[in-house]
Amino acid sequence: MEPHRIVSRDEWLTARKAHLAEEKAFTRARDALSRKRRELPWVKVDKAYAFDGPNGKETLADLFGNKNQLIVYHFMLGPDWEEGCPSCSLLADHFDGAAIHLAQRDVAFVVVSRAPLPQIEAFKRRMGWHFKWVSSFGSDFNYDYQVSASPQEKAAGKVMYNYELTEFPSEERPGASVFYKNAAGEVFHTYSAYGRGLDILIGAYNLLDIAPKGRDEEGLTYTMAWVRHHDRYDGAAVDANATYEQPAKDSCCD
Repeated sequence: MEPHRIVSRDEWLTARKAHLAEEKAFTRARDALSRKRRELPWVKVDKAYAFDGPNGKETLADLFGNKNQLIVYHFMLGPDWEEGCPSCSLLADHFDGAAIHLAQRDVAFVVVSRAPLPQIEAFKRRMGWHFKWVSSFGSDFNYDYQVSASPQEKAAGKVMYNYELTEFPSEERPGASVFYKNAAGEVFHTYSAYGRGLDILIGAYNLLDIAPKGRDEEGLTYTMAWVRHHDRYDGAAVDANATYEQPAKDSCCD
C-alpha cells in the first residue's frame, strides 16, 4: 500500500468536502442512468420455458408468484459441475437478505442454473442459502439469455456475451435478467446485465470500495482470484460463527 499524506483535521475536511462534491455528481449521474434503464423498450417473451423447482415444474410466468416484476440471477453451475462458481457464490451470499425486501416492492427474485435440481439443492444446503433456486436443465433459457455456451459456440471457440462475440473460459457465464408480467399474464424481457454490470449486486465490493486498500486486486491473475466459497476461507468456520448465526443445514464471477 502506498504511503499516504498525513494532514491536520482541517486539511482533511477540505479534501473530503471536495471529494463529496464529486460523489454527489456521480450519484446524480447514476440516478439518471437508472432512469434511462427503466425507459428501455421491452421484448415480449413468447417462448415457453420450463424450470424444475421446489414446487415441481414451473413456467417463467410461474416464477413471478404474485409479483409483477422478476429478477433472475444466472448462477454458474453446469450439469456436470461438482460445485457452483465461487464468484457467483460471493454474489449469492447477499441474496437472502435482499429477497424479503424486494418482495415488498413487487419484485420476485429467483436464481437459475442449468444443473439438475438435485445438484442445485445439494450445493444450496452446503452453503446454507434459502433463496429460491430452480433448474433450467433441458430448456433453451440459458442459451437464449447468453449465459450458457451452445454446442455451436463451443465449436466456434467464441460466444456471445455482454452483447458482443468474445472468448470466455467457461461454458457457463454469470448474468442477471429482469422481466415484467402484466395483468393479462404476458411476460416481457426488460433488461439483462453481464460482466462488470453485475458489480452493483456485490455488497462486499461496495464495502471494499470505501476501505483504505479498496478491492486490492492488482497483481492477481484475474480480478476475483481471491474469492472462495465462504466455507473455504482459512478459519471460515470460526469467523462465520463469531459474526452471525449459521442457518441449520437441513433448512430450507468477472
